[in-house]
Amino acid sequence: MTREGIKGILDKHGGDRFGLIAILEDIQHKYGHLSEDSLRTVAEKTGRDLNDVYAVATFYRAFSLKPRGKHICQVCLGTACHVRGAQIIVEEMQRQLGVNAGETTPDDEVTLETVACVGACALGPIVVIDGGYVAKVNTEKVKRIIDKARSGEAGPVNMAERPTFPLKVNCPRCNHSLMDAQHHLDGHPSIRVTMAVGENHGWLRLSSVYGSYALEAEHDAPLETIIDIFCPHCHGQLTSATNCTECGAHMVPLIVRGGGIIQICARRGCKAHMLDLDGANI
Repeated sequence: MTREGIKGILDKHGGDRFGLIAILEDIQHKYGHLSEDSLRTVAEKTGRDLNDVYAVATFYRAFSLKPRGKHICQVCLGTACHVRGAQIIVEEMQRQLGVNAGETTPDDEVTLETVACVGACALGPIVVIDGGYVAKVNTEKVKRIIDKARSGEAGPVNMAERPTFPLKVNCPRCNHSLMDAQHHLDGHPSIRVTMAVGENHGWLRLSSVYGSYALEAEHDAPLETIIDIFCPHCHGQLTSATNCTECGAHMVPLIVRGGGIIQICARRGCKAHMLDLDGANI
């Protein structure tokens, strides 16, 4: 991690002092964590107080102040998962990985973390690997989960078991809520953003239910079209340094209320998404 590299990321954002979360997300993606020097550089170049930058970096669990592994393995310790034996899963994970929760394996491959709740209580115990859910975990599944993490085959062991639950999200630039309580999709408030396809600009509503791909749009976007997404409040474009692992399009980051980041592919019809949840209750 170099000051020149950090400055390059800041230059990409055009010195936008209001896009702090997006800047930190790009640094995290490139270097794997946020160092003290990187936070000082961001504060200096954006004109923000260092305390404010540090507060944002420590509030969202998706950000880490120390290097994390290539793959993140999170075990839910929420009440429902806990009573179903989640602590035993943590202990077995620690034994097989040779590290404690909050630590990274010596080969920098896997970071083991615990979270308070991932909102899928009926399917506990839950383990989340690089944003992919594994439901109803027992100690016999632990080795398979670790092997999948190390191989990069993130995602649920059984896709049919993937839970669906509503998320509340904010803009990663201005932190304004993107929820539209007046317009529901899948029985829950929708996520309202602004879309641009060529010369057409208009509203786009997405389902807030994780696992659903329902949407409504002011303008039609043919399948395979890459859609530019903007915040309807600060009008900043929502784009991530991360590219879709399935189609190569850019990802659209949204801040999960209470902590965490969900990223969705900008290509119409692609169903790739990544979810990094905070330890907060959603």
